[in-house]
Amino acid sequence: MLHALKAIKRYKSMDTQQHITAEPQWLQLLAAAEKPRINLERIHSMAELEYTNAVIDYTERTLQVLDGLQLSFWVRELLEEVLAWSETAKGGSLEQRRAWQQQGINLFVHNIGSAQLYELYVVSATRSPRHEIIRTLIATHGLIGQYIRGEIPFVENTPLRSLTAEGWVNDDELREILMALNECIITGVHEELWDQVQDEVQQIIGWIVDGTEHTDWTVKERLTRLRSDSIRHGEAMDKTYAELGKQFAVEQELEPLASRTLWYVESAMLDFSLEEMVKVFVLALHSEAWSKGNMNNCTNRKDAENKESSESSEIRQHTERFSATSIRHVSFEPLMNTMYYDHKGVKKLNIYKKRMIEKYLEQYSWEQLVTGQQLPYPHLGHRIEQYPDVPDTLFVTFEFSSAAEKLIAFCIEAEKSPLYEQAVLMLFDLFGLRRDAYDRFHNEETYLADMNSSGDYKKVLLDYIVGKRVLDIGPGGGVLLDLIEQEKPEVEPIGIDISSNVIEALERKKQMESHRWHVMKGDALQLDQYVEAGTIDTVIFSSILHELYSYIEWDGVRFNTDTVAAALRSAFQVLSPGGRILIRDGIMSEPESLKRRIRFLEPDGMQWLERYAADFKGRVITYERLSDNEVILPINDAMEFLYTYTWGEEAYVHEIQEQFGIFTPQAYEQCIRETLGEQADILMLRHFLQEGYTEALAERIVMLDEHGEPVALPDSTCLIVIEKKGRVLS
Repeated sequence: MLHALKAIKRYKSMDTQQHITAEPQWLQLLAAAEKPRINLERIHSMAELEYTNAVIDYTERTLQVLDGLQLSFWVRELLEEVLAWSETAKGGSLEQRRAWQQQGINLFVHNIGSAQLYELYVVSATRSPRHEIIRTLIATHGLIGQYIRGEIPFVENTPLRSLTAEGWVNDDELREILMALNECIITGVHEELWDQVQDEVQQIIGWIVDGTEHTDWTVKERLTRLRSDSIRHGEAMDKTYAELGKQFAVEQELEPLASRTLWYVESAMLDFSLEEMVKVFVLALHSEAWSKGNMNNCTNRKDAENKESSESSEIRQHTERFSATSIRHVSFEPLMNTMYYDHKGVKKLNIYKKRMIEKYLEQYSWEQLVTGQQLPYPHLGHRIEQYPDVPDTLFVTFEFSSAAEKLIAFCIEAEKSPLYEQAVLMLFDLFGLRRDAYDRFHNEETYLADMNSSGDYKKVLLDYIVGKRVLDIGPGGGVLLDLIEQEKPEVEPIGIDISSNVIEALERKKQMESHRWHVMKGDALQLDQYVEAGTIDTVIFSSILHELYSYIEWDGVRFNTDTVAAALRSAFQVLSPGGRILIRDGIMSEPESLKRRIRFLEPDGMQWLERYAADFKGRVITYERLSDNEVILPINDAMEFLYTYTWGEEAYVHEIQEQFGIFTPQAYEQCIRETLGEQADILMLRHFLQEGYTEALAERIVMLDEHGEPVALPDSTCLIVIEKKGRVLS
């Protein structure tokens, strides 16, 4: 086992850290870290950083890879020291880091900072070739991977040529050293990642060793590499870039970035669009700090200091020492650090901050950006700064007002309570943010996945589709669009949704999975604004009418049946003669005067009902308590409650906003006939109990009639087929 690995193992086995001073200097520095400084890209949970030293863990993984490679003794020993020191700029106590900054050590570009620390603690006045090799490898470690990711220009790797130019190693030895070093560094991040990039790493090492003249990536190629994860998640880069190029001279305006290194870009802006990323780049390029090579005096920015890393705060305290220099590095680390928090123990994007930044960037025209205009926005601003102790590095982030920070914190706290809806509305109303109908924010992925899991239930609709053009209203995760595409290849499926989030997710899904269906953002109550009247053969409302009824205000009132009527008229208007409207949604039981008793089998069942009755927005839920675990209530109030009870706590804050059963069968028929008139035929109106409810509730409740006799759950769901009179479609 490598000596460095033994030292880490020994350190981790200590009951206390009192003997750490006996360990190697590099390990002392890593162990002294009081605040983790790492790339958050592959972190599963922010909380785990409080209980582990992620930098030591990563260093250990790289050394374990080295320990398993077949290398000559001298190469192994050389690389062991390189890997041991390569992350030290992320270590040190706050006091140590403050002293290092005052000495001009760049702790924000950690390969350079680590090389400087190696010199400070190891290299004697008389430099040996071995020291120079190690220092150069530390200073350039990770740069090949960063070049592949589009984060640095190729020229950053050229110091490696000095190793052969000075005669310290030959070409073959340099190839072996660089290949092994990069395998350790990249595999330490993730084993699969090395498998993906190994061939490209070998090619780039060939360019370095051979001294090949290499042309850097074009602006488009570099942006493509910086957005590789977004592209893997379905971003149509070529199309998006072409559309952006029609609005803005991207190549020309971003050319100054070609010679600069970019740090933490993908971690900071993974969830932003290409246009938003480019706008942030342009804000940086046309900032005062960039254009004048000067620095903002930040000595009184206490609010900013509290939000940022302690290192950034400390740098601002030393404004007396500054000499203008050209900018070599642009760091998005401060932005990365503000964009994430934990939800249910998992790292999540702070969607509230993202929406505010989206709104802020949206107000800027391209002309305003390139002229460096600062538009007034009371609760958010961009901050592009240069600090005296690292004058070659520019830092990019957004700064939120105290009111915004507190309200965002309130939204995060309210996520699991009925306060959530009010909290989000306050955030949107105060800051004028985009509000998508039915926003789910933190559990949007789960919500869309749940919608997709209902594919088997939706499959029944396929039997009633007619014609060639089918419009799916509120397609959610796209499961019905997929089913239509698979089962009816002659049909053109189209999805329409009011939520930008849903449309963006579906566009990514379409790109990744090569679907032929189309989606568009639009309002279900005004379909003729998006498709020509009389050109759609089938309109499908699958579990969406109850959401329109629950969320959309008609004449200023939610839970208004006029909303359902408006949706039916809108669909009928775009329907071709002989075309159909298909409805699959909740149903109420009749007669509505029927009552049911619920006997709870779980100790908190009664508390659930009491809370639900207080929180439900659709109507007043009435019940009579018969005992500590039994109530009697109207049948439709019973079922409305049980739908939410079935879905559980995760869905509670959303389900109390929605009423699943809108009409009884007779009331549905009456609404259809009154709304659509004699031109509409109801070919089918049947109802049934959706599969799964009986099993889900079997061990939680017993349903009884008014006399206390066990009865089955009533029907939950209806299937309605409406046909527009005229030519019958094949």
